[in-house]
Amino acid sequence: MATENATGADGTDTASARLVKLFEAHRLTPTQRRIAHCLVRRAADAPFLSSVEVADLAGVSQPSVTRFAVALGFDGYPALRRHLREVAPAAGPQGQPAGDAYNEYQEAVQAEIENLRHLAALLADPAPVARAGALLAASRPLPVLGLRAAAAQARGFCYFAAKVHPDVRLLDEAGSMLADRVDAAVRAGASALLCFALPRHPREVVEALEYARSCGLTVVTVADSAFAPVAAHSDVLLPAAVGTGLAFDTACAPMLLGRVLLEAVCDGLPDAQARLEEFDAKAAAQGLFVE
Repeated sequence: MATENATGADGTDTASARLVKLFEAHRLTPTQRRIAHCLVRRAADAPFLSSVEVADLAGVSQPSVTRFAVALGFDGYPALRRHLREVAPAAGPQGQPAGDAYNEYQEAVQAEIENLRHLAALLADPAPVARAGALLAASRPLPVLGLRAAAAQARGFCYFAAKVHPDVRLLDEAGSMLADRVDAAVRAGASALLCFALPRHPREVVEALEYARSCGLTVVTVADSAFAPVAAHSDVLLPAAVGTGLAFDTACAPMLLGRVLLEAVCDGLPDAQARLEEFDAKAAAQGLFVE
């Protein structure tokens, strides 16, 4: 996973990696994955949080936190917290310094900044993204799946990818035609599928990934968490957290990760630069853009 070698100066990202390793070893329910995701994001002060505080941060009930600890093999949350202090030591509770002065909109922006910092730490090990880029660059055609909230991410990726990849196919509609379109891509020679998966995770996405893999496609997924429901149906999972501070989730980190992945795809296409120059020449000749 991309988290294994990510280490920040304060040790926070090492703590995150250790928590991911602990949680990935167990089969968790969607509610438990939400708690796990919350603890990974708050790795620095997770060992100091009470079960009530974890429940509030994760948006779940306190008994759910207790069941989460039991699912990990502990007698209860206090035992889990003691374990966290051993495997994910931190300098101490981070507290709420400048954040108390922020209004709700600023807090949402600050949360996204933290998501981007965490993504930067994960990218300290570029191997997962490089591997994913090579897989996607080699696929002809390249199907890109994104339903509901993730449709915009998939469409944005396809818009830019089409400038360098010879055959990109957007899959942004669910229903009975989705399997047909996966079949068509496979018949045309596709070897990999890229999926953007954001909460709430539609059942059709999980089913589509199951079907794609049964057809022999290698699945690369950009998801909000390593514990997302699509993780079990992905060959390469690239996590990027979404912001949850507003009425609707914000997805700055997944969008940026999509662009980073696109850069890796370009690295795997020898003629990518030539295609970009050709597009720029045609755009200038046709006057597509206002200078």
